[in-house]
Amino acid sequence: MTVVDINIHHLPEDLFTNPKILNGFLDSAPRGFGEIARVATMDNGKKQLILEKPQGYPNLNYVEGDYSAESKLAAMDDAGVDYGIMRVPVWQEWLDLETCKAVNDNAFDIAKRSDGRLFATACVPPWGGKENIYEVERCVKEYGAVGVQLACHYGQLYLDDEVFEPYLKVLNELNVPVIVHHTPLPVEWKSIIDYTNFRREYGRIMDQGIAVGRELFSGMFEKFPNLRFVHTMLGGNFFANTALLTPHKSNKSEAMARLDQSGGDKIKGYLENNIFFDLTHPHSWGKDQIECALKVNGADHYLFGSSFPVFYGWMSQGVEFVRDTIEISDADRELVLAGNAIRLFNLPIPA
Repeated sequence: MTVVDINIHHLPEDLFTNPKILNGFLDSAPRGFGEIARVATMDNGKKQLILEKPQGYPNLNYVEGDYSAESKLAAMDDAGVDYGIMRVPVWQEWLDLETCKAVNDNAFDIAKRSDGRLFATACVPPWGGKENIYEVERCVKEYGAVGVQLACHYGQLYLDDEVFEPYLKVLNELNVPVIVHHTPLPVEWKSIIDYTNFRREYGRIMDQGIAVGRELFSGMFEKFPNLRFVHTMLGGNFFANTALLTPHKSNKSEAMARLDQSGGDKIKGYLENNIFFDLTHPHSWGKDQIECALKVNGADHYLFGSSFPVFYGWMSQGVEFVRDTIEISDADRELVLAGNAIRLFNLPIPA
């Protein structure tokens, strides 16, 4: 059974040796908003890029050597992954256009060197200026990017904000799928920072759940019906909230309307046509939870992703989990492991 991993992290291979690229990453993090980016040397001599918010609370650790083409392909061979889709994890929220161009050039070079096993997505600032539009068109039309990347929020703004409309209009016209990666913390983050696992796992879940909810309730997909967003972290556990957040009408005459009871059919339509979910390292969530997610939102809406190389083991554990542990039909298993990715991203993979 073919396996496509849609969540393989990409950073420039010369990130730690090219001062211009490294400074592009370090200088883009907004220090004025408490984002602290620094480089440290580990006990084994390797360098790591660390992101903290606030200072002293690490949320990201990128380790030297993990992001080479060779590391990706070796891990895929070990885990039984046939193909992978690359994206920049988290940092895309801040990167300037020139750094994005360098990131994209290296991603497409890796894809070329991978003998057809790795595919690239375009990393571009989402502000709709003509230079940004030229870059996303270059990536899609000249390099063959299979999709575009977005962060689920930029600074204080989630993707339903009107500032993103010029860029989303272009993506809607290009009709390319959009991978929406989580940021380390939601916009409102102070209540979750004290405990490491709570901060580094639930912070990402909160961020994606808020993002998906805002997109659905904003009606943005009425304006841009061709947008197909693939959200990480199971959309912030959105399967658990799907029924709750789909408006229901009361069967009684109520004293007052505390909730908006309209729009349920439209929300269902957006979930069917515009929102998809990255099955991010699925074994971490558990058998019952994944089976429930597939039942609620449909196996045709979930795509396997490992978040490699956050943990090298997540890729192989995730493949084994979907292949051998969850109890679903073979047809649904094929959709999750490969079929949905091939369809959504129009991947040139032989049947």
